[in-house]
Amino acid sequence: MSSISQVLRVLLLAVPAVAMPLAAQETAQTAAATGPDPAASEPATETPVLLAPVDRWREDPKVVMDAVEVDLAAFQWIARPVVVFADTPADPAFQQQIDLLAGRADDLAVRDVVVITDTDPAALSDLRRKLRPRGFMLAILGKDGGVKLRKPFPWDVREITRTIDKMPLRKQEIRDRQNANQ
Repeated sequence: MSSISQVLRVLLLAVPAVAMPLAAQETAQTAAATGPDPAASEPATETPVLLAPVDRWREDPKVVMDAVEVDLAAFQWIARPVVVFADTPADPAFQQQIDLLAGRADDLAVRDVVVITDTDPAALSDLRRKLRPRGFMLAILGKDGGVKLRKPFPWDVREITRTIDKMPLRKQEIRDRQNANQ
């Protein structure tokens, strides 16, 4: 019997009978007398499992993460973070950048890009402390965690992918993929 079942059993037996409706008394007494119901130990509905940001990104490479929930170290050597900062989600530059990124999400997914946003300066996320943006900023980080590019204005995905494709690790990935296809 699990410890949770034991605690529930003790609690059910400890509650005065007058505080329980009659049907609940009978159920509690039956459960106490017969032991745990094997069918009851299995949940009727599946409880949603909260995935780590890296796991969520692996399941859906087009997902946009919030900087407060992301630890850059978890993405090191796995993904290339593209971080979009703004002082508010209503910032026109922020909205334009998100639209540009969403419009060509497949191109970013091929390059192992994880899009991270931070629109709350008051939250002072780890990313905000590390990159110290002033207003809107786009930052491209490499898989090694180093900052490769900062831009104070929205940038087209074509330019972002060109920048990524010039990185030594990306060039190696392209070579490895070509060799695997031969």
